[in-house]
Amino acid sequence: MAEQLTQESSSSDFIRDIISADLACGKHSSIITRFPPEPNGYLHIGHAKSICLNFGIAREWQDVGARCNLRFDDTNPAKEEVEYVESIKEDVQWLGFGWDELHFASDYFSFYYDCAVALIQKGLAYVDEQTLEEMRATRGNVNVAGVDSPHRDRPIEENLALFSRMKAGEFADGSMVLRAKIDMASPNMNLRDPVLYRIMRAHHHNTGDDWCIYPMYDYAHPLEDALEHITHSLCTLEFENHRPLYDWVIENCDVPSRPRQIEFARLNLTYTVMSKRKLLQLVRDGHVHGWDDPRLPTISGIRRRGYPAAAIRNFCSRIGITKFNGMTRVELLEYDVRDVLNREAPRRMAVLDPLRVVLTNVEDAEVLSCEVQEHPEFPERGLRQIEHGKELWIERDDFMVDPPKKFFRLGPGRYVRLRGGNIMKYVAHEVDAASGEVIVVRCELLKGTAGAASPEGLVCKAAIHWVDGQRSVDAEFRLYDRLFTVEEPDAVEEGFVHVLNSDSLKIVKGKIEPSLAQVEVEKVFQFERLGYFVADRKDHQVSQPVFNRTVGLKDSWSKVATDWARWVQGVSLCNLAPAIRFVHRDFVSLYAEQAISSKGRIFGCGTRLSMQQLAHRRLASTPCQTS
Repeated sequence: MAEQLTQESSSSDFIRDIISADLACGKHSSIITRFPPEPNGYLHIGHAKSICLNFGIAREWQDVGARCNLRFDDTNPAKEEVEYVESIKEDVQWLGFGWDELHFASDYFSFYYDCAVALIQKGLAYVDEQTLEEMRATRGNVNVAGVDSPHRDRPIEENLALFSRMKAGEFADGSMVLRAKIDMASPNMNLRDPVLYRIMRAHHHNTGDDWCIYPMYDYAHPLEDALEHITHSLCTLEFENHRPLYDWVIENCDVPSRPRQIEFARLNLTYTVMSKRKLLQLVRDGHVHGWDDPRLPTISGIRRRGYPAAAIRNFCSRIGITKFNGMTRVELLEYDVRDVLNREAPRRMAVLDPLRVVLTNVEDAEVLSCEVQEHPEFPERGLRQIEHGKELWIERDDFMVDPPKKFFRLGPGRYVRLRGGNIMKYVAHEVDAASGEVIVVRCELLKGTAGAASPEGLVCKAAIHWVDGQRSVDAEFRLYDRLFTVEEPDAVEEGFVHVLNSDSLKIVKGKIEPSLAQVEVEKVFQFERLGYFVADRKDHQVSQPVFNRTVGLKDSWSKVATDWARWVQGVSLCNLAPAIRFVHRDFVSLYAEQAISSKGRIFGCGTRLSMQQLAHRRLASTPCQTS
């Protein structure tokens, strides 16, 4: 879907506060960030949060020449592929960002090696011939100190010779490693002589077969940051305990700059999994149809589903950057998708479950023209003409033989308006003798009522969508739902694959306006009364139109947020501050912010609590803080 970049507002957060302070005190005159994906899978929406943060910071501080690099951390050739490299580039650009420099960790392999030699020469690294199992057994745990390797005190000259022979390919894979010599009794397990290099004979997508030893990520990461003069190395919270090792490498290697690692909470989204390993399992085991399956949270998947890039950027801005892990409701993401599409998507008509209607007072060759708005909220976008003849298709559930009192659509004794056209009244219907299903409804068209009020004494309370019986085109509709049946599939004891939703994809055949067959792929429309649909970027063709349902029209998030806002209005935020500071920020939506702005804003973003849990939580009476 073509779109212009919107000016998403980025509220202040602790990382931006750090950057502002570093610029103000003169620690840095400019800012350089990087987005460092490993090319071992497709990016998902969690990576989109990091993309928006790193590239967003560079964009926000353009006045001081801020930059953001795209760097591929390709230090493990056994899992990396060129396909992933190209998909990552495409995802970053689709989200609306461009990198200042493109780098690969493999570009620096010689530098990493030279640094490792220097560490050996300083007595800070050694070659270990223990097996992986032996190293694990002697590493200890949080309560028990590790045991020194029998090779820890090798002479420096012997370590240098062995490491050189490792590089030359004289030893078998896994037979030895290079370890840092730090502290086997450290309370931080990452400092217990971590592995820096391992032997691995695998073809590398960038360096071919030039190397048979490869650096570990924790060793390469700080070195490449320093080489690129990264000022702020932004990582997710799982790397917090790795920061002492990051700093140790920087302090003990001859590097041109001293970057600072800062951690923030990753994105966790309900009804999905965010692990690349688990996403790969879903793809390889055939539970989904590839990395770009619209049910997956991959960026290519949500793009194929029709989510606009602007909505992803808005969503990432709304959830914010914090130090507290939490679970974000997928309804908030869908809210931002609807918010963008409601403004941008043109309106069209399609029928997913067609029921034939015959207009008894329209001649066989007669053609009637109707005017419908391109977008009801933006009249300046104009009107369009659509035509119909004697036969129409309407949705099957828009007709009932015995309608209840509050059913205002078509039925015996009922009138209904065709969207953009005339009113029609029920005359008769026919039923298939074998199935008992209604197969045709006959109606009389009240000509001259298009665009006019209902005639006096005639009750017509509904307008329904339709397509022409002769001119409409057959189309396939793919109706996507949650991939899992529970909010947190990762928490299921039997494993996440045991809660896959068997109804996550339904394929139906229906009818569309003829113009829809001609649209370009990735064009999103609101099919009136049905939801938002996108022309599938792979399978949509003029001869065989395919539309994916992006999201329905119903916004369940607004109800959640409104209920929360009403509840907040009835309490004292000052007394609730110690508890609500851990409520996930997604409760503070457009609806809730207005309700609490006069009493102090909820701050912090952590574990999601239900309103019932929050109400029963023990509260302390400390002064209320505002942000």
